[in-house]
Amino acid sequence: MNAKGRKLFWASLVFFMGAGVAFAAGDGGESWSSIDTYRVMNFTALVLILFFLLRKPVARFLNGRIDGIEKQLADLEERRLAAEKDLAEYRRQLEHMEDEAKSILEQYRKQGEAAKERILEEAKASAEKMREQARRNIEHEFVKVRAGLQAEVMEKALERAESLIQEKISPEDHDRLTEEYLKKVVAS
Repeated sequence: MNAKGRKLFWASLVFFMGAGVAFAAGDGGESWSSIDTYRVMNFTALVLILFFLLRKPVARFLNGRIDGIEKQLADLEERRLAAEKDLAEYRRQLEHMEDEAKSILEQYRKQGEAAKERILEEAKASAEKMREQARRNIEHEFVKVRAGLQAEVMEKALERAESLIQEKISPEDHDRLTEEYLKKVVAS
């Protein structure tokens, strides 16, 4: 037993013996009897027995409780440090996320500008193709109209020539031309 435990033991013994004497003396001033002495001795013996029987289990319980509390404190301290570390990491990531968000926005802006330029170029190319197609269509229509006009002019000229020929050719000229044509066909 260590010095502190011994002091506690003797202090308890003196306290309980004094309490027993005071208890016995409180019987209306009667003298101390042998029954009271036995009671004090029994009480003292009980206290001593309980002290010797319970001191190791109580000490173990208290030491175990102290160790448990120390472990809990150490665990809580480790968790606090881990939480602070995680918090610092999250703050660092948050700062990087802001930079990354700015970078992504800038990248999307550049992609948007590139898409805009590409769309404008495609629109210009498409407009140029449409102009070229329209020019070809106009030229084709001109050719068609010109051919139609030429055919119409030819038809009118033929009609006019036919009418002129019918006016100017007499039935004798007609017979003569027919004979000349038949001679040429037979000769060929």
